[in-house]
Order: sequence, then structure tokens, then C-alpha cells
Amino acid sequence: MEQQAGSLGARVSTGSAAPDIRTASVRVPAQARAADVERERGVASDESRSAPGARGEHTHSEPPLPHPRVESARPVETARPVVQRASVRGQILDALRTALVAGELAPGQVYSAPVLGERFGVSATPVREAMQQLALEGAVEVVPNRGFRVVRRGTRELAELAEIRALLEVPVVLRLARTVPAARWAELRPLAEAAARAASAGCRVTYAECDRAFHHAILALAGNDQLVQIADDLHRRAQWPLVGGPVPRGRADLMADAAEHLALLDALTAQDLPAVQSLVREHFADA
Repeated sequence: MEQQAGSLGARVSTGSAAPDIRTASVRVPAQARAADVERERGVASDESRSAPGARGEHTHSEPPLPHPRVESARPVETARPVVQRASVRGQILDALRTALVAGELAPGQVYSAPVLGERFGVSATPVREAMQQLALEGAVEVVPNRGFRVVRRGTRELAELAEIRALLEVPVVLRLARTVPAARWAELRPLAEAAARAASAGCRVTYAECDRAFHHAILALAGNDQLVQIADDLHRRAQWPLVGGPVPRGRADLMADAAEHLALLDALTAQDLPAVQSLVREHFADA
């Protein structure tokens, strides 16, 4: 249940495939001044004047953002993922989510769609649409005439999310422990091992995604799509950065968390219900 990084420096390309964003942590690059953006574009597009709640966004008060940096479990060819024309909005949403988890979109700061769009090499519209989706998820809030502010969160909210996740997931896992055959649990071991490799490499970006994938796969065995969707949303929200919260867990903490995944799979395979209950409760207590 960890968290890390994203990239907001992508450019539109029609040729090469996008590198795996899950393996890299790329900081948000410095944003251009509003005057530079308008000079390069000539005039503001109709798109930037059409979206509700973001009309007339100003950019002069936005904080400078760090240059791209890569933190990866394996070498990558470039620090700037390529945004394809197909599903541009979806790719930008993924990049923004990852940057949010990394803390590279700082809590309390306001970011405008036109400037972020300039960094991506796309119009403001897909960026604004992605930000509006994050607003629906509770990650950001609309600031009229300015853009989107990253929501401030504290340790109490994180504890509440962990409690809700435990209320949802623990009973389901215990029920599955009684009914799912050992062979099905064995199919999930590659996911747990991938998380362990990311933890060993100290890559919090990849670990955060592997952690979500592992929990998603377990709950999917229940056959309840609504449960999986709600749990996914809670898990993602639990990975957002805190204001004044503890220092993010390091490599040793990630490895301990990943080891709990493997131990839980062993207990589930053996249908050791007391061990399953103890492990799954402890896992959420450490979240």
C-alpha cells in the first residue's frame, strides 16, 4: 500500500509505443509562463474557454515544478513517456494519477490545464477532462478562473480509509479462503512476486501499482464487480500524499509489506483460516 511518481512532460506522437509508466518515476517539469504559452499558441483555443468551472484559468500564481527524474526498477530508454493520439485523455489521467501518488502534484497547490497541456504537448481539453475526473474522485477541487487545487489530506483520513478497506476486504478474503481451490491462489503468486521485486528495488512507483493489482486480483475472485470497483477507489485514495504526514516508507518497509502478500498466499493455499485472518488484519493495520 505504497505510493510514487508520475510524468507530466509527455509529447504527442503517432509512431512509437509508450514506455511502461509503472516502472518510472518522472517529476513534473517546470511550467511555462502564461505569456509564453499564449505567444506560442497565438490565441487561446475554443477548448480552453468551454469547460465548466475552469473558465479563464490563470497561471501566474502556479509554483515552479521540478525537472523530470527517473526512479525505476529497471533501465528505461527515456524519462518522458510518449502520449499516443489514441486515448490521450486516458494516458494523461494515468500520468496525473501517478504524479499525484508520488506527491509531485503538491497538496494545496493549484495547477491550470493550459500550462499542464503545454507540458504534455496537447491542448488543455484532455488535461482538463482528466483533472475533472480526479475532482470526481476527490483528489483535486475546481478553483474557478484558476484551475485545480490538490486536496489536502491528513493522517485521520488515511486511518479512516484503512478501516473501511478492512471492513470490506477482510470478510471477503476469509470467505474466499474457504471456497477457492489452491490452484487459483497459485495463479496470483506472480503478482505477489512482482510486488516483492519492486520492493527489493526500492521502487515505490511500481510497488504501489503492484500492490493494487494484487488486492484487485484477490477480490475479483468473489465475482462482485461493484465490490472490486469500490475497493480499487479506496485503495487508490489511500495512496495519495498527506499534508504533514509521516515520511514515505522506504525499501525495508516495502519489502515487509510485500512479504505479507506472499505469506497470505501461502496461508490461503493451505486454507489456514486463523493465519489468513491474522495476516489480512495485520496488513490493513500497517496501511
